Amino acid sequence: MEKMRTHAAGIDIGSRHVFVGLESGPVRSFETFTGDLVALSKYLLENRVTTVAMEATGVYWYVLHDILSDAGLDVWLVDGRQTKQLPGRKTDVKDCQWIQQLHSYGLLNRCYVSEGLLKELRSYQRLREDHLRSASMHIQHMQKALIEMNIRLPEVLSQIHGASGKALITAILSGERDRYKLLALCHKKIKDKKSEEVLKALEGHYTPHGLFALEQAYKAYLFYQGQILECDRKIDSTLQQINKDKQLPPGTNTGNRKPIRHNKPQVKDLGGHLLKIFGGRDATRLPGFTDYNWLQLYTEIGADLSQWSTEKRFANWLGVSPGQNRSGKKNKSKSKGKPTAGQIFKEMACGLLNSKYIGWGAFARRLRGRKGPAIAIKATARKLAIQYWRLMVKGSDFVEKGIEVYDNMLKEQKQRYLQKLAIEFNVDLVPI
Repeated sequence: MEKMRTHAAGIDIGSRHVFVGLESGPVRSFETFTGDLVALSKYLLENRVTTVAMEATGVYWYVLHDILSDAGLDVWLVDGRQTKQLPGRKTDVKDCQWIQQLHSYGLLNRCYVSEGLLKELRSYQRLREDHLRSASMHIQHMQKALIEMNIRLPEVLSQIHGASGKALITAILSGERDRYKLLALCHKKIKDKKSEEVLKALEGHYTPHGLFALEQAYKAYLFYQGQILECDRKIDSTLQQINKDKQLPPGTNTGNRKPIRHNKPQVKDLGGHLLKIFGGRDATRLPGFTDYNWLQLYTEIGADLSQWSTEKRFANWLGVSPGQNRSGKKNKSKSKGKPTAGQIFKEMACGLLNSKYIGWGAFARRLRGRKGPAIAIKATARKLAIQYWRLMVKGSDFVEKGIEVYDNMLKEQKQRYLQKLAIEFNVDLVPI
């Protein structure tokens, strides 16, 4: 093979030491303190290195990537699965030499790395998702504490962390035990439709340890709600900085945004911010998209989707395209990893499975009946990803035509198949 890069280096990153391998010369190690990482960048420049490859190892690569990029080096962050060592003894010294060799021959693919304000926005968004997961854990703790005292609110209220649920829990922790007074705190619809059930559910067996567990979980839930609100403020501020000098294209429709049902961020005019970033192209016209999951996608992959040259490469990078790993008579599934952006598309596909009016929902349910839910979700996520790429790169509009059009299309396919069979067996089709 021919070398593609003559001034390349490979770096193996650890928690305590960083090992650097050059094309010629011994391997050097540096500690992971900031001063040592700056010395590493100077060492590379002194040896006329122009490009560097290193594995995406946890969070250890963050600072080193920034320092080397600021020094003017072409830094390649690569997937660790591409740099697997050959059979034999494995050491950090051999790892950095192997990465350098693969990089010099052009055998590594570059990972996507966000920069500038987008990197900052992604950090806030990911932190917000972590807080949401922690808050949901404490909702489960509240449910457990209530059930232990046989207060059956989770069975009669759709959300114990809703307005009525929080009012009831606050009153219970304040010492209120009268069921009728507690019922009066609920929303009018609950009192009209579920008053008897709520009264039965509130007839519990209160215990000191159960009330203490409920109080701990409720306070923790409220704490994380405050943390989420702080993240929303940071997200709002960063979006304003990104759109500081941007204007919406004339004629862009900013009204009638799709409702965000769960975990809506407290960001003023979120849809308007996203429309400015994407030049008026509205992803919420696609099935399953809201401003919130559109924001999640933007923080993960940015606004420039042309870095993936084709829609198939984009779907393959997301991990939603079917893979092949065939050897002889064996045909195994090939894992492409689980990038966060691919998981977002899969979550949207899960929502489409329960849709009653969208054609892609009927497609997903039909495929689920034949091949199972996992394949159906992945295939629907691929459809969403491809259409999203077409919209953002080529500006191709998408119009949802509904389940009826999809059913008619299936009938036409079956008719063509029947006509083909009729010709094959030399028979005539007679309509009833």
